[in-house]
Amino acid sequence: MNILIFCCKGFEMLEFALFYDIAGWAKSEYNYDVHIDVCGFEQRIKSAFWNTEIIADKTIAAVRVDDYDALVIPGGDHLYGYFTEAYDERFLALIREFDKCNKMIASVCVGALPIGKSGVLAGRNATTYHLLEGIRQKELAEYGATVINEPVVIDNNIITSYCPQTASAVAFKLMEILIGEEKVNVIKQGMGY
Repeated sequence: MNILIFCCKGFEMLEFALFYDIAGWAKSEYNYDVHIDVCGFEQRIKSAFWNTEIIADKTIAAVRVDDYDALVIPGGDHLYGYFTEAYDERFLALIREFDKCNKMIASVCVGALPIGKSGVLAGRNATTYHLLEGIRQKELAEYGATVINEPVVIDNNIITSYCPQTASAVAFKLMEILIGEEKVNVIKQGMGY
């Protein structure tokens, strides 16, 4: 299974790291067929806090959707420029292409908003950040999504969630869909979940 984690500038490290670590356990500890590529608009991607940067395996221009089984979208912080890249038409087109191919798309927190802006959530169930009087959920509804105020919402090939705390639940659910519940239970046990 090949997973593309797309990190926009100002992404939340926790929301990225859990996917990366769980997939790492799958591959390194248990030899499960899981591969991750980290992607962004630039080779170096700055996270929301503490000036932490990660190095992308590839930039958006080099992505071929056919090479991947899933797209992961960590959320981020608007104060650090997250939506500048998250709403870039090149990224929205990539989301549309993953959906058109019926490939899994998993997001955490406001990572659902670019999915909504791309148009693929119109008429579908989804969620996003639920605090701050539901401002982000209202924004998601404006993109045509039926907002469900629950921690994790799955509609066909799209998984959304409503805050950073849900990142592990989303990561494990995506892995379960990709490699099966039995293998995911082995990973959970090894990680102490």
